[in-house]
Amino acid sequence: MENRKYNIFFHLHTVSGIVISVVLFVMFFAGSFSFFRDDINNWQHNKKTEMDEVLYGDFNRAIKVIDSAFVMQGRTFELSRPYAEKMMIAHMDPTKDSLAPKKARIHEYVYVDTDTYGIKDYYEGYSLGEFLYRLHFLAQIPYPVGYYIAGFVSLFFLFAIITGVLVHWKKIVSNFYTFRPKEKLKTMWTDAHTGLGMIGLPFQFVYALTGAFFLINIFLVAPSVMTLYDNDSEKLYQELGFMNMQTEFADKRVTPALDINALAKTATAQFRDFHMTALEIQHYGDANMQVTVRGAIPRTEKFTGLGKVVFDANGKIIATQDPYGPTSYLDGTRDFLYRIHYGDYAGYSMKIVSFILGIITCFVIISGVMLWLVARDKKKTDSKKKRFNLTVVRIYLAVSLSMYPITAATFIAVKCNPSTDIYFLHWFYFIGWLLLSIFFYLRKDLAFTNKYALLSGSILGLIIPIANGIATGNWFWIAHSKGMFSVFFVDVFWIGLSLVTLYAYLKVNRASKKAAVETV
Repeated sequence: MENRKYNIFFHLHTVSGIVISVVLFVMFFAGSFSFFRDDINNWQHNKKTEMDEVLYGDFNRAIKVIDSAFVMQGRTFELSRPYAEKMMIAHMDPTKDSLAPKKARIHEYVYVDTDTYGIKDYYEGYSLGEFLYRLHFLAQIPYPVGYYIAGFVSLFFLFAIITGVLVHWKKIVSNFYTFRPKEKLKTMWTDAHTGLGMIGLPFQFVYALTGAFFLINIFLVAPSVMTLYDNDSEKLYQELGFMNMQTEFADKRVTPALDINALAKTATAQFRDFHMTALEIQHYGDANMQVTVRGAIPRTEKFTGLGKVVFDANGKIIATQDPYGPTSYLDGTRDFLYRIHYGDYAGYSMKIVSFILGIITCFVIISGVMLWLVARDKKKTDSKKKRFNLTVVRIYLAVSLSMYPITAATFIAVKCNPSTDIYFLHWFYFIGWLLLSIFFYLRKDLAFTNKYALLSGSILGLIIPIANGIATGNWFWIAHSKGMFSVFFVDVFWIGLSLVTLYAYLKVNRASKKAAVETV
């Protein structure tokens, strides 16, 4: 590669990486924990559940409970269980019935407990796993700003990956096997950044690409909506398969007499090994009411085996989609992208590997920032620029590394406060994160920030299974004997993670003491 092109790609890689570094670290750190979203929620609520997305329960009872609370007449609504929890989600559109009360004219989103059939709104049912999951795409920032920031950061990350590969292309193999920790700082950070970057390259590319696709596809869709669909976004999403085709609202009230449990049983019997994942009812209580049961077959049979059965208001099957038949390009592509992004297609082994690669990516980001700092720490560099560069890195490390102890502390907090809701989680996590960041920044010592973020996170992480055992009596060995795998897994996961980071702290602390002695 010519020197001019090399320099262009090198500077593009550096600038794009530095600009997005803090947000990217937050996304990957929270995203790594998001692989265990369902386990964290089940651990928090001390629940035992099947680790799948099969929708089950007494649907007649659930609809009756929801109807008494929100008035379902004329609504289109969906029951689903997208997460492995003892909750089904009910998402309700505003009613089309002109005679329905005002409270039925707004969107509703609630959780229905499949044990008690109690209802919680989104804010009451908000859990730690959901918080970390939503943090990884910045959903706590008001919509759609957070989504767009995360989407464009993913896009810039994809750009940084491509330019990084181009920069290191000639030495990509030799650099992978090179690590010189005893050389000068710039060499050490370069080796760490290049080597670990190559290990996680496929993982990082997949998440940069799918993250950008999920979060900023509105910019791809908008021109189509305006030109081809006359600003009718609903029609576009129907044709893309994100919505079922809508039936006409007859505006004629009837007393719903369908046995939804029986329809669900009939639908699952239509295809071999077919399990239900969602149930949609259009125009509830209307003469044109329609029930759609969506589901899938096991991934061992077919990776994207999606199917559905549609019933009319009389319970007669009017349409089916065979999950064993040809899968449309849109269905296959959409399902494939979701599966590889969530890493849920190969059990816990895939989730654990994805978590490790996510944390490695966090280290790649840190090493890139440290490399940027030491590369500019030259004698000819102006002292003001040096102070500015150092301040930037202090802020970056303070914000990034303090995520570990505050995340561990939040796990303890939800066990100490059984009535945790969205407000408690937001206040505890973000205020604690801010205070820790300020503390580490004011210390003005990068080594101190690194060491004591690791130490405090490790100690708090080891306290997590103790806090859970005291609060619930389900120590991890007891939880294992009861078949409460999520409770067992989260406790053991934190023990393992804390021991690894404690070992890292001891190594870093020993190295810093040795360096201090040598300088004396």
